[in-house]
Amino acid sequence: MIAGLDYAGGDGIVCMDADLQHPPECLPEIVEKFDEGYEVISMVRTKNKTAGFVKNFTSAAFYKLINHLSDVKFEANASDFFAVSKNAAEVLRNNYREKVRFLRGYVQSIGFEKTTIEYEARPRFAGESKYSLKSLFKFSINTILCFSDLPLKLGIYSGIFVALCGVILMIYTIVNKFVYGAPGGYSTIIVALCFMFAITLIIIGIIGEYISILFAEIKDRPIYIVHNVLNDDKAEKEEDTH
Repeated sequence: MIAGLDYAGGDGIVCMDADLQHPPECLPEIVEKFDEGYEVISMVRTKNKTAGFVKNFTSAAFYKLINHLSDVKFEANASDFFAVSKNAAEVLRNNYREKVRFLRGYVQSIGFEKTTIEYEARPRFAGESKYSLKSLFKFSINTILCFSDLPLKLGIYSGIFVALCGVILMIYTIVNKFVYGAPGGYSTIIVALCFMFAITLIIIGIIGEYISILFAEIKDRPIYIVHNVLNDDKAEKEEDTH
């Protein structure tokens, strides 16, 4: 799909599976949407009779989870059947070159005027799905890591939680020592362990925050996208000097 986007030269580019699960009959409707001014068209699957209950259930659960974890909100059941204009394709070519990727997510997150078209998936004309449950699980994990830095923040969240639990445990241990008595050194060990674990997890969380920033910088996604420029004084001055 990336290679297709790289080498396609049309004003509108459609990406679809070759096994005919994505119906070619949708192409005229896609062209109509381009003519209406839309530049990103996501095809949303309404039905997939060949998928079975487990795949349909896990797909729905995946979209709910990623929408909860990520700042970007994805269309449920959106597939790798989509269409983009020449402008949108240029952004995908230049700014979304990650090796671990979720292309349909990038298509939905780059902005531009976008819309959706619903379709019903057909049975495969040929071939079989190469996605096992293990592959789908790996794909889901990679997608979450592409669009959410929450896993990196778990250290600091767990550190704060453990610190609060540690404070409660310390208070309980100290009260218990004075009221009921306790073996020598027991209170000291409990208090020290709670303190050290809380500090360790908070430090890991802070490191995770720095890694999160590095992760965003390495991805090098665009800070903003300009569709076209009007009344560019800088460009006009450059033209005048020439």
